[in-house]
Amino acid sequence: MDWTNKKSVIRMDGNKFRTYLRSTPRNYSVIIMLTALQSQRQCSVCRQANDEFQILANSWRYSQQFSNKLFFAMVDYDEGADVFTTLKINSAPVFMHFPAKGKPKKGDTMEINRLGFAAEQIARWIAERTDVNIRVFRPPNYSGTLALALLFSLIGALLYLKRNSLEFLYNKTSWGVAALMIIFAMTSGQMWNHIRGPPFLHKNPHNGQVHYIHGGSQGQFIVETYIVIFLNAAVVIGMILLNEANSMKGDASKKKAVALGGLACVAFFFSVLLSVFKAKYHGYPYR
Repeated sequence: MDWTNKKSVIRMDGNKFRTYLRSTPRNYSVIIMLTALQSQRQCSVCRQANDEFQILANSWRYSQQFSNKLFFAMVDYDEGADVFTTLKINSAPVFMHFPAKGKPKKGDTMEINRLGFAAEQIARWIAERTDVNIRVFRPPNYSGTLALALLFSLIGALLYLKRNSLEFLYNKTSWGVAALMIIFAMTSGQMWNHIRGPPFLHKNPHNGQVHYIHGGSQGQFIVETYIVIFLNAAVVIGMILLNEANSMKGDASKKKAVALGGLACVAFFFSVLLSVFKAKYHGYPYR
């Protein structure tokens, strides 16, 4: 079979799946994505995974190492529901490797909850299963460069307008807020999101239940990082209130109210933060 002149990702239905992936013998391996891209399925994660899958497939299709030993394919649920039934798959997206010889094993299904579905992660998983190393080439994205240029332009304009009054550069509060924003971003897992490319959240396709917190310690959702940022910020605000209450002058009842508010804020939001931690690390508290 010659798919060399075909598209980077070959669309399959049930008949093509049985013909090219279930029949033997084969002299090629196939990485297949089972997904649900139709709008009525409301699978935003599927669209994100499809974009990454297309990037990886194009990187392989137009690389110098390209050969007929490995192909990329996809089955949409609305075009091949029988394939999902045959493979006993009840969620999407799913990435599977069909080797040239034998049937897929447990490791031939990618654990996207743990690894994510960024093109680079899929490429590493493929290298483990097939010994084929794919170098990922992403199309140019100038949005980051433009945003950085705009940021420096705004900073330059602000410094120019305030050139006769630069006392704000010595404002401890401003520098403290900036430092806290960086700390919140780093401790919430933003860099992990950037590297792994996890889904924004997870919606169960059967009962429609939405999950905002990943159930395992090896993964997270993007919305989960926002929740952690909010909880950490709330705890910090509570600590600031406690500190301010100690240094306030004047009415004792006001100082007491501020202190109790800060204490309640720390106690409540820190307990919620521990609950999130316990939900992800099921052995907590450790003994």
